Amino acid sequence: MKKIAPLLFLLVTTLSICAQKATSYHVKSPDGKIELTVAVGITIKWSAMHESDVILAPSAISLTLGGGEILGSHPKIISAKTTTVNTIINTPVYKKKSITDNYNQLTLQCNGNYGIILRAYNDGVAYRFFMTRKEEITIKSEEANFNCNSDYDCFIPYVRDFRGINDQFVQSFEALYTETPISKVHTDTLGFLPVLIETGSKRAVILEADLEEYPGMFLTASGVGSTGLKGVFAPYPIEEYQGGYKGINTMAGKRADYIARTTGTRTFPWRIVVIAANDAALLNNDMVQKLSAPSRLSDISWIKPGKVSWDWWNDLNISHVDFRAGINTDTYKYYIDFAAANKLEYIIIDEGWSNDLDLMEVSPKINLKEIIDYGRQKNVGVILWSSWYATSQKLDGVFSKYAAMGIKGFKIDFMDRDDQEMVRSLYTIARKAADNKLVLDFHGMYKPTGMQRAYPNVLNFEGVKGMENAKWTPNDDVPRYDVSIPFIRMVAGPMDYTPGAMRNSVQAYFKPNNSLPMSQGTRCHQLAMYVVFEAPLQMLADNPTVYMKEQECTDFIAKVPTVFDETVALDGKVAEYAVIARKKDNTWYIGAMSNWDARDITVDLSFLGPGSFEAEIFKDGINADRDATDYKKEITRVSSGDKLAVHLSNGGGWAARISRTN
Repeated sequence: MKKIAPLLFLLVTTLSICAQKATSYHVKSPDGKIELTVAVGITIKWSAMHESDVILAPSAISLTLGGGEILGSHPKIISAKTTTVNTIINTPVYKKKSITDNYNQLTLQCNGNYGIILRAYNDGVAYRFFMTRKEEITIKSEEANFNCNSDYDCFIPYVRDFRGINDQFVQSFEALYTETPISKVHTDTLGFLPVLIETGSKRAVILEADLEEYPGMFLTASGVGSTGLKGVFAPYPIEEYQGGYKGINTMAGKRADYIARTTGTRTFPWRIVVIAANDAALLNNDMVQKLSAPSRLSDISWIKPGKVSWDWWNDLNISHVDFRAGINTDTYKYYIDFAAANKLEYIIIDEGWSNDLDLMEVSPKINLKEIIDYGRQKNVGVILWSSWYATSQKLDGVFSKYAAMGIKGFKIDFMDRDDQEMVRSLYTIARKAADNKLVLDFHGMYKPTGMQRAYPNVLNFEGVKGMENAKWTPNDDVPRYDVSIPFIRMVAGPMDYTPGAMRNSVQAYFKPNNSLPMSQGTRCHQLAMYVVFEAPLQMLADNPTVYMKEQECTDFIAKVPTVFDETVALDGKVAEYAVIARKKDNTWYIGAMSNWDARDITVDLSFLGPGSFEAEIFKDGINADRDATDYKKEITRVSSGDKLAVHLSNGGGWAARISRTN
């Protein structure tokens, strides 16, 4: 017996080791450059390589249910199925009219009525859990890890203190990027998506898509000094109260010990790592669009993207008129006249037109019906601002009343959360707005996660530290941020940055001003935003009076579409400069922007194709480094064989409209 015992111990130990050994499943991108691996053992871990580079080191994933069951702990795979998809998705309200959806998919069905879908695209990888259970379930927590095999640098926007509220899950989703090694990412502060990781010479952007009936994902360090990030999710709010700005912020007074309660048969949001061989490739990525739910609207013919003359940023500060400017009927007729003269589709009536807490109460300062009717005569639609709280309190009544009056949409503000309850509410608002043929601009909002494909009437999202911040943050490095967001935030989708400043300043002379606000960077930096920044509903943030004084620039802005047939990423480096070309019908538009460093770049026009073209070009003036309003317009002939030498001033820009001459 003494001789047998050691043999039994060895046998048991060997069997235990074998039982723990993971089985690996693989799926490659259609071009073969990306390989996604899933190791299934005691846990489930995913990883990804691009050619010979490790983009994502093995990273554990799981879902923990309310009863303690962990989907992903000691999983038993009962089937593994691979499929290939190569199809075209029409995208009528987007930066291109169609996209190619080409991927290889691996579906792992696990014992316990759940599984994982994993996809490998030519530009990234993604996974999502799914379940098929009859009963409602509680999601206690989710484990989503993103590990690297080296201490790479990343660009992460941290949540900021929000009106003194001690809840990191209530915040504005507006922050400059902290550029830091992963090992230095804070463990006590959350970052919000998207986050960029510079994985050697390659680039990775962490995203999520098809977020519905589920909280959004934040990121934090996996541990002190680690080289990984992990997902964090807002607990479900079980008590709410009003506070913050004028009492219109809705806070979570008490949160549950779970993140979601949901139906037992469903798919969960996609966890995504976009992979790019270089920075410029991130300027034209469609991953969120591809991974989002198809449109739920059978008729979208009424949805009208376009540009908006907007009142809030310029503080209604028009001049050379015979009436007192402000929240009144005459002022908004003036905005409508300006919009009509420049063929802008909309005006927005921002805060002040109603009781902030009850949208049924219209301010006596304005005659809303008169304004709407006047806009209709001029072919200019009216969009109303509202808080999420006021909208949600009387949703059906508000939408039906104002749609019947002729309002074209709502700019809804101050959501400032992405827990399950808020996400659910916004889908309801999008659906009911569509029922009333209303377009939406979700301001005060988290980043887009694909709702815009399911509900194309949702034209724009904030979730960006836009130009409004110029009114109160003098120390922000805005041009650097401006040439970071196209590679990071814009990968998620459109952004309500609100460009168009006509008072432009170099760094030394910039200062905040509420009624006569200015921008950091040159005039052409602002013009280029209308091409570079994706926004199907795009603002003209300055006031009509100043635009009329600067009609040459206004004419250029007015001609730039807000949705396109084609997009081409020309050049760029994150936080330094970005160059994008977009096409609508037979006309190309090009925008180039720089940080505070002046630079010389080359714009290769080979994308134009055969034929001869005329280019209307706006470039930084020779003195733009001293007076940021200085620019020069020129008209010249170009062809696809040309390579244009472009000088960008400090905080500079360059914009062109190129039309076929024949």
